[in-house]
Amino acid sequence: MPTCPAPVRRLDADAAAELTATAAKLLAFHGSATSPDLLADLPVMCAQLSERLRHQLRPVDTADGLFVLRGLDVDDVRLGPTPGHWSTVGDAGELWDVVLLLVSALMGTPIAWDGQQDGRFVHNIVPSPGHESEQTGASSSVLLTPHTEDAFHPGRAHLLLLCCMRNHDRIATTAASVRLTALSEADAERLKRPVAPILPDDAYEEAQRFAGRPAPVPTLFDSPDGLTMRYDPAYTPLDEADEQWREAYGRLGEELARVSVAVALEPGDILVVDNDLVVHGRVPFRARYDGADRWLKRASARVEGRPTRPSAERDEHGYGQAALTAWPA
Repeated sequence: MPTCPAPVRRLDADAAAELTATAAKLLAFHGSATSPDLLADLPVMCAQLSERLRHQLRPVDTADGLFVLRGLDVDDVRLGPTPGHWSTVGDAGELWDVVLLLVSALMGTPIAWDGQQDGRFVHNIVPSPGHESEQTGASSSVLLTPHTEDAFHPGRAHLLLLCCMRNHDRIATTAASVRLTALSEADAERLKRPVAPILPDDAYEEAQRFAGRPAPVPTLFDSPDGLTMRYDPAYTPLDEADEQWREAYGRLGEELARVSVAVALEPGDILVVDNDLVVHGRVPFRARYDGADRWLKRASARVEGRPTRPSAERDEHGYGQAALTAWPA
């Protein structure tokens, strides 16, 4: 897939320095990016950022449903080698955890999951031996199928943020907005029916063992601003659906592929994705396992009161998974 342009918001040197200095101050005071006190301090520190910077770090506001924040600088040497698994990262790149938390806190409330990466609010996405062909961020040799992040759960993020630490091989993240598709009205109406469930992905082993019955959910729904989406074909049992619905679902996939962009992130780039509009994935690649592999950090945020989800989602069990918030709602 060719790399295509994506909307870019570029920070100048002063804005980048302000953001990283604020992150360094928070990290020095609290000692760890995982400190609950640091998380609680995020709103206070965000309020102290300049109005100009806060405007540049506003949420996604176009039909593309994404943008790349560019202008931050990652020192490849000081970063150290790419770890072979998220659990061995330790405090490597910890300043960037705090930068990502600040950006996500400006846009909403950072969330984590008790069943993923030990409840961390910033995840490390690296290729891992033995996981090459999975449909998770640890894979490499297969196409990571375009999907809504944590589509199985009613408390999924409204915004997804991916910060690039290293990408020597220019491996592309793919993204496609439902609002750029030309899906027929008949297909859209079919996909607004709750026909098939979305199951937990392989990153949620405990949720996959949940005893509750999976409930069908709609793929598309209307909101005051336009069409929104909940989509994960790799974890949707399509054989449980009727033929017309499956055909409409397939045409949605074709439309998303048609409007897809491929974004090869550079070190320091932060890709911000509206998780209600945009599916994201990743092209296949050959993992190096030599300390120089692609390395992203991932954060998620919810925007309270955002009218992009059907009210029926409140009754879902979420496969027993609880979303953790950075501070009390």
